[in-house]
Amino acid sequence: MDNILTNLQESIYKGFIDHSQGRSSKHKPKLLVNNPNTKETILSAVQEELSQCEDFFFSVAFITESGLATLKSILWDLHQRKVRGRILTSTFLQFNQPKVFKDLLKIPNLDVRLTNLKGFHSKGYIFKHSTHFSLIVGSSNLTAQALKANYEWNVKLDSHENGEIIRHFTQQFEDVWGDAIPLSLPWITEYERIFKSEQFRNKDSIVEMPLDYRINSIEDALSIKPNKMQEAALENIEAVRVAGNKKALIVSATGTGKTFLSAFDVRRFTPKKMLFIVHREQILHKAKEDYQRILGGPDKDFGILSGNKKETNARYLFSTIQTLSKEDVLLTFTPEDFDYILIDEVHKAGANTYLKVMDYFQPTFMMGMTATPERTDDFNIYELFDYNIAYEIRLQEALEEDMLCPFHYFGVTEYEYEGKMIDETAALSKLITEERVQHILEKINYYGHSGDHVRGLMFCSRKEEAVKLSAALNEHRLRTVALLGNHSPDERLRRVNELENGGLDYIITVDIFNEGVDIPSINQVVMLRQTQSSIIFIQQLGRGLRKHNSKEFVTIIDFIGNYKNNYLIPVALSGDRSQNKDSIRKNTKDTCYIKGVSSINFEEIAKKQIFKSISDSKLTSMRILREAYIELKNRLGRVPSLLDFYTNNSIDPTVIIAEHKNYYQFLVKLKEEVPMLTSYEQGVLTMLSQEILNGKRKHEISLLQVLLKEGMVEESTLLKRWKDSDYLTDKNTLLSVQRVLDLSFYTSATIKKYGDKPIVEYEMNRYKWNRHVMESLQNNPHFNEQIKNILQVAEHKSKQYDSSTPLTLHQKYSRKDACKLLNWLNDESSTMYGYKAKHGTCPIFVTYHKQEEEGSSINYGDAFLSQDIFQWYTRSNRTLQSDEVKKIINSEDDNLALHLFVKKDNAEGTDFYYLGEVTPDRTTIEQTTMPGNDLPVVRMQFKLKETVETSLYHYLIEE
Repeated sequence: MDNILTNLQESIYKGFIDHSQGRSSKHKPKLLVNNPNTKETILSAVQEELSQCEDFFFSVAFITESGLATLKSILWDLHQRKVRGRILTSTFLQFNQPKVFKDLLKIPNLDVRLTNLKGFHSKGYIFKHSTHFSLIVGSSNLTAQALKANYEWNVKLDSHENGEIIRHFTQQFEDVWGDAIPLSLPWITEYERIFKSEQFRNKDSIVEMPLDYRINSIEDALSIKPNKMQEAALENIEAVRVAGNKKALIVSATGTGKTFLSAFDVRRFTPKKMLFIVHREQILHKAKEDYQRILGGPDKDFGILSGNKKETNARYLFSTIQTLSKEDVLLTFTPEDFDYILIDEVHKAGANTYLKVMDYFQPTFMMGMTATPERTDDFNIYELFDYNIAYEIRLQEALEEDMLCPFHYFGVTEYEYEGKMIDETAALSKLITEERVQHILEKINYYGHSGDHVRGLMFCSRKEEAVKLSAALNEHRLRTVALLGNHSPDERLRRVNELENGGLDYIITVDIFNEGVDIPSINQVVMLRQTQSSIIFIQQLGRGLRKHNSKEFVTIIDFIGNYKNNYLIPVALSGDRSQNKDSIRKNTKDTCYIKGVSSINFEEIAKKQIFKSISDSKLTSMRILREAYIELKNRLGRVPSLLDFYTNNSIDPTVIIAEHKNYYQFLVKLKEEVPMLTSYEQGVLTMLSQEILNGKRKHEISLLQVLLKEGMVEESTLLKRWKDSDYLTDKNTLLSVQRVLDLSFYTSATIKKYGDKPIVEYEMNRYKWNRHVMESLQNNPHFNEQIKNILQVAEHKSKQYDSSTPLTLHQKYSRKDACKLLNWLNDESSTMYGYKAKHGTCPIFVTYHKQEEEGSSINYGDAFLSQDIFQWYTRSNRTLQSDEVKKIINSEDDNLALHLFVKKDNAEGTDFYYLGEVTPDRTTIEQTTMPGNDLPVVRMQFKLKETVETSLYHYLIEE
């Protein structure tokens, strides 16, 4: 209790008296806004408080389905922990729709009441914790726009339970709550009867044209204008043509209007005759309709070539590849018959049918369109279009531009069969038990959908499961059908129409709806299979991303079992292809990268399954690195440089270097023809790759970049440059940089690996290249280019580190990094173990979840007691009289800086999260014995100078 009171007092002083005084604390008052630049949202603050609270109560006038959806998974986790909450709302202005009240009733740990208080317009969120209360109050209602997108002001305050302000708020809440009406089904039924529906949506935001839209003239067609993305793409396509190119590739996320874009370009190009090629007849008629809306003109100008239809005289011809590639059909045309050819879903163009058609025709211009140009068969789609990528917009950008329907993704826990969670080896019999069916029904009902009626797609792992699951769900009064690859196009179209018209609730399938199917009204996508590919994951999620006036968002429900490939889920959602485990973990902990009002949510157990998959998976195998390399080479049309991987959002260059000493050796293993490097040159590249590339200190990067340009630099010139850039410029940092680059910091074995000679020499107050390095730079352009690339990547990566301080809070460092960045003269990481005091610093390394087999002699009870307090044990066989223990106890008096580094477990590798400086709480220091034996040890509590961020804190402490 003393700790919380002290923290609150310090926070009040910092927040209301002097912001420059007192240590940072999570309890300080804070203004909450939605800031897309810093990726801060009010939603994340609400979720953070919910995840830790013992009780909560909200007083909010307005609630939307989408706003409630952002909290459903965390409310489910609270339900599992037996935490209940209350929501006080109203029918003010009839904003709250009847369906949101029905959704509120589905949440088992919520009590909801409705006040008749006239003009009820409050927006307050109160959370009760074990030691204090938190309050968020301001302008934000419980709507996705208010919590994630709108410019809102809210203040977050923490208070002791005896504080006057929290007493005012809680008393006000209780007074209104006592007079309010409990939410119930009879009340909702009556409210529905009198509800006057208000239209809050902006119809102009619908990307797809209404199905009943008809074009009567070319003038009407010309009145249809491209959206923002399409305008930019059209300019780029025209620029490709002006440059004399005859081919272009459009990479555009599902639902962003590729077909309309191509029609706008055809309208601009005005071809004498156009050919549009698709791979499924189902798409053919929709594409023809869309073109007719944009281009206008008589029906006879638009023709179909497929099956029994051979309308080959039409000016605008829409054909399936299956029909067109037949020899007798293809030869009815001359190679010059079409001056504009478009190929939809062009990632399929590696097939012989496509290549045959593309080789035959000689159009003035050819355009390919795809959402997923990446392939797994090494075929180079980019080469097919002469590496002319006219425009590219991926999922994240499309969401940011409000081109897609927002989505709420829920990673939910799979069913456990006889105490064991379903995995990829599960027999069919386990997938269709009544218990699993009930589990599925519970989740799809709880997470729900936007709109009055569900229109859903379910993806299964095998055909037999789809058939039997459909039958089982139908027994529970759902209307479903299994639709598989052996069903005819007519049958598929009939079932899709049934779904859109409300005759079906779900279509259950395996993979026939991954792409090329347009069902804009889908409002729920259910994934009942493991994620085998991030491409397929996005294709299936994308089925619901088209905007439609029947829905405000689409619900994605992903059942996460004990699958090896679970790590692909955050990879797919974030678009992060780095294969960097730390990045993937971060994208699982913090999902703020998703734009607009969309949200990504994981149930707690499902999130643990993802973390387990990340730790267990080998993400840097030569197979994976080779695939990424080939994909990037295909895209660029040349051997990629190390910088290319970074700028093209591909494999993290440090991941390549972790598996290979340097990029040159990686290229040699791939059997690329590259200029020869001497063993010494390779040693220099290895040093720079393994020590500088990660960007953890900017000083070496800056110095080497100057030397690369000028060959030599005065120390005074370098120091001025560093001061101007707000780098540390103390003599110890300068000496450390010097010792790193002349290799004297390293052990003899490492020096030998790095070429056995200084890379940079310091003489007469100036820095210069070692003579051997200088000769290689002058005589070997490939060596020069390799070093330049390493420094360019390092400069990019260094932007995540603060150069005004040795270590950046919450970044990851190894023991060797700590020695270097704390300006130790030598790398003493091999003898540092848990901690070591030297040069005025003492780095302390803790593995939070230790392996049992490590033995009882190191069975420490190191643990967070809160986000500000860490309980720590010294090494065993240490007493209060031990010299090393005295140094730590007296650290404040002796100006010894204690730095705490923590990693979750050994699966994290050699790097630890830096949690900042700590000070021992003298009142807690005591000599005791190791848990499980009688070896003496000293235990104490550390006060953290900076509060551990909530998502990292929970990640570290959870088993």
